Amino acid sequence: MGLTGALAYSKMSTVTSVESADPHRLIQLLIEGAIEKINKAKYFMMKDNIAKKGEHISWSISIIDGLRSSLDLSQGGSVAQNLDSLYDFCTYHLCQANLENDIDKLDEVLAVMNNIREGWEGIREQALEEWKNNG
Repeated sequence: MGLTGALAYSKMSTVTSVESADPHRLIQLLIEGAIEKINKAKYFMMKDNIAKKGEHISWSISIIDGLRSSLDLSQGGSVAQNLDSLYDFCTYHLCQANLENDIDKLDEVLAVMNNIREGWEGIREQALEEWKNNG
């Protein structure tokens, strides 16, 4: 399989994952997508490819904004409030990293997003049970 075939397979695999995902998995995919884009931005920052760095930082900010807008602050209590604050922190630091070409700021955001991902993975069974009971 050539590179074109591999890319097509990768895109098809992503579409299939999204189409068959439960709500918990969709959020997980978004978190993973943000982490992937930040890592790509870090790579392009190290290569002095300003355009690609900015593109991937912008994309990661869009994903994090999507995660943030999915929070139900009135129903989610302190967990939703904390996530809102963490997403705000991430967005701010991504903007600063972009402006200052600061890899350390990208690493800070990666650490936060990886912690969120670990926490999200830890509540999978509980979230699925709640979704089944309420959905």
